[in-house]
Amino acid sequence: MENLIFSLNATVPVFLLMVLGFVLRKTGLIDDGFAAKMNRFVFLVPLPVLVFEDLATVDFSRVWNAGFVLFCFAATLVSIALAAAVSFLWKDKSIRGEFIQASYRSSAAILGIAFIQNIYGDAGMAPLMIIGSVPLYNIMAVVVLSFFQPEHGEPEHGKPEHGKPDRAVWKKTALGIVTNPIILGIAAGLVWSALRMPMPHILEKLISDVGSTATPLGLMAMGATFDGKKALGRAKPAVTASAMKLVLFAALFLPAAVWLGFRREELVALLVMLSSATTVSCYVMARNMGHEGVLTSSVVMLTTLFSAFTMTGWLFLLRSMGLI
Repeated sequence: MENLIFSLNATVPVFLLMVLGFVLRKTGLIDDGFAAKMNRFVFLVPLPVLVFEDLATVDFSRVWNAGFVLFCFAATLVSIALAAAVSFLWKDKSIRGEFIQASYRSSAAILGIAFIQNIYGDAGMAPLMIIGSVPLYNIMAVVVLSFFQPEHGEPEHGKPEHGKPDRAVWKKTALGIVTNPIILGIAAGLVWSALRMPMPHILEKLISDVGSTATPLGLMAMGATFDGKKALGRAKPAVTASAMKLVLFAALFLPAAVWLGFRREELVALLVMLSSATTVSCYVMARNMGHEGVLTSSVVMLTTLFSAFTMTGWLFLLRSMGLI
């Protein structure tokens, strides 16, 4: 019951912020233009700052475990590959990028630290899980959203057919990746951490305050632009992505982690990485990189609703087996 209450406390406020955005849209306090600008702001400012804060303030050398980091990286990479393979089941090519990103990308940094602190009293292995997964999460999100942009699959008059991007598209995609605000935030955070640069209190407070606006603003913007009719049309891929996110990846990789000898904080960090709710930044990035965002918002809502119960189930199973 304690785990269920903790999980509900972590997920219900997220869902209620989406509902708030939807209500504000229906009452006219938020319109499409305002929601779009709010999305754009989150993408350009708070989200990169949040990623920078997650990485810059971690002393990786203090808790370094190369085997654990490599396992996090490998599990994330295989999860992305599996999501990409499943995405080709959908005839609608325009949703593939959204499906891949929403299937694998967790709220790893924020929820990972919160869960481990709640159970063990400190951040434990969360920083190493972050370095093993979060940069790859974000980099591959930019790659798949750039490569699978809806217009890439629709040949235009006078342009090469077969849905294959030409050289100009590859160049545009590469430029978009290296100039993406999230990638720049990752690079800056890793450099800051590697150089062990001090973080003055004033700067730390500013970064924390700005970064903390990313989630609530992004959730309200997503709720404001949520279209129920369109979401029903994406029901099958949304349910599939949610099942992969909450159940499949954990079922695949947790037994391997146990076999390799990972226990306690390591397993909890891996559980959050593999099966926590899809992060709202998926929606923010999808919308700002030319995608509709309906499938992503549906997956965020479904995984947020059900993760309280699936996460509690996984925790109960691991604890019953004496592994955490």
